[in-house]
Amino acid sequence: RGWILKSVLGVLLLILVCLYGYFIYATQVWTGFDPNYADKYRFEARNISAGEQAVAGSGSDTTKTCGRSAIADVAADLTDYNVNQNPWISSMILYKIGLFGIEWDHTPFLDNKASFQRGINQAVRRTTTELADNLGRVRTTSQIDGDLQDARGDMQFDEETWYFGLNPFGPKTPTPSYYRDAIAKLRLFNDRLQKCEAVFDARADNLKTYLDRIASDIGSTSALIKDRAEKYNNGFFDFRADDRFWFAYGQLYAYYGFMKAAEADFEDVIKQRNLNSLWSTIDDQFVAALRIQPWIIANSREDGLFATHLTTMGFYILRVRSNMVEISNVLAQ
Repeated sequence: RGWILKSVLGVLLLILVCLYGYFIYATQVWTGFDPNYADKYRFEARNISAGEQAVAGSGSDTTKTCGRSAIADVAADLTDYNVNQNPWISSMILYKIGLFGIEWDHTPFLDNKASFQRGINQAVRRTTTELADNLGRVRTTSQIDGDLQDARGDMQFDEETWYFGLNPFGPKTPTPSYYRDAIAKLRLFNDRLQKCEAVFDARADNLKTYLDRIASDIGSTSALIKDRAEKYNNGFFDFRADDRFWFAYGQLYAYYGFMKAAEADFEDVIKQRNLNSLWSTIDDQFVAALRIQPWIIANSREDGLFATHLTTMGFYILRVRSNMVEISNVLAQ
């Protein structure tokens, strides 16, 4: 019986080692990470707003085609990046267990990618809500698009559900499954939009509303960063500073793509309101912010000898937000 017990313990130990090996790999390898990812879409070559019917050619094919929504494409691709190209860290069992019962977010280890993913997810959640409530319908009196409504609901699902839970007790559908369903729904919407069977209402007031929502979202993050920087400026020994930094970075990473996409989806509005220069400025601000990728995050005093990465990130967020407010004011005129 002794060798049976040793064998069982050995197998359990091997499983644990393999699980931790995979967990460490998953948290440290950021597959597909590219701050310049938005440039690869080449939105500037589209020359058609979302939902706008393309000019028919001179041939015999009379099939109607309309412009796809770049915003919906980016939302689907960012979610695909989070749950298909990479493991979704926040619902992994070893992430939920923590380090000897301490949440990983309260340690300096293995939590940056999870925060980054949650920052992206926050931006996608905000955007899918806007797609369902405003952009994917004519005014607010028309019926909500079914695919966008489903995508919004899936993206609102909590970020930490594993295959089994205690409250309520029993097996569960894990978080990534809901997000994968949202990807499918967003792409179904865009396929229907391309066939002119769905709606994208590319009006100036809808663009203004979307920008106001983004400005509010990143404004809240800026306030969290300010609070952390002022009250916990312990330099390299503030173990929550990296969480705040990478969450904000993830938001900016996602909103950079969404702003590029909005420029394509609202092409006519931007031309009519002469917003190209302001839009180019905000693109440059996103690029500058996403260049900040310190190896270790420090939350030092602003007048100290060491770096204060949180304050720096907060500064860039406020620059982006200020420019969004300026664009929104132009749209309101």
